[in-house]
Amino acid sequence: MKDKNNERIEILGDNHFSKNTETPLRADAFDKPDDEKIKNIQYHFEMIMKEMGLDLTDDSLSGTPYRVAKMYIKELFYGLNPANRPKLSTFENKYGYQKMLVEQNITIDSACEHHFLPIVGHANVAYIPKDKVIGLSKINRLVDYYAHRPQVQERLVLQICNDLQKVLGTEDVIVAVSAKHLCVSSRGIKDKNSFTTTLEYGGCFADKTYRDEFLTIIGQQSV
Repeated sequence: MKDKNNERIEILGDNHFSKNTETPLRADAFDKPDDEKIKNIQYHFEMIMKEMGLDLTDDSLSGTPYRVAKMYIKELFYGLNPANRPKLSTFENKYGYQKMLVEQNITIDSACEHHFLPIVGHANVAYIPKDKVIGLSKINRLVDYYAHRPQVQERLVLQICNDLQKVLGTEDVIVAVSAKHLCVSSRGIKDKNSFTTTLEYGGCFADKTYRDEFLTIIGQQSV
């Protein structure tokens, strides 16, 4: 029975499956202060290293549990906490710009929630303004925020797209992410060359003409 359960866990992880469009979080996810979380993770990661047979009295390894714990809470997964969501200032579209605005090659630096291995690549985001426009750097910050949590790439594009649609007051938003997954290149099939592309859009981008214009601008093939 245990072997069958482990086999099912592996299958789900390799398929990058998730049933949630929101990142699964417990109700008490942010009851503890960061310092307490870091202390707890430090302890448990030290136990992991010891189970692997590593000598934590070595100068090079002795600080690793703390460094990993701090990295998880303050750096890699800071996007889990809604308090860290960037403030997305919008402005009135006074100049009446109504053509596509594209922010390209935004760095994706994330982690697969199934193996906690890196997901690295780029996002391309576009929208057609109505009453509001947004500062360009805010798009980058929003992408970075959602990327810095344990992720599934399909969910990542949904979260970015949905948030921008709400902030801008328009459905005319499209998000494309192309990324390499180290859980594919470093384990399992160990394919070093493949990458994954996901796309989410709404409003006018449901029209192939608009979608093809976006894909031409970012240098991708029509889908």
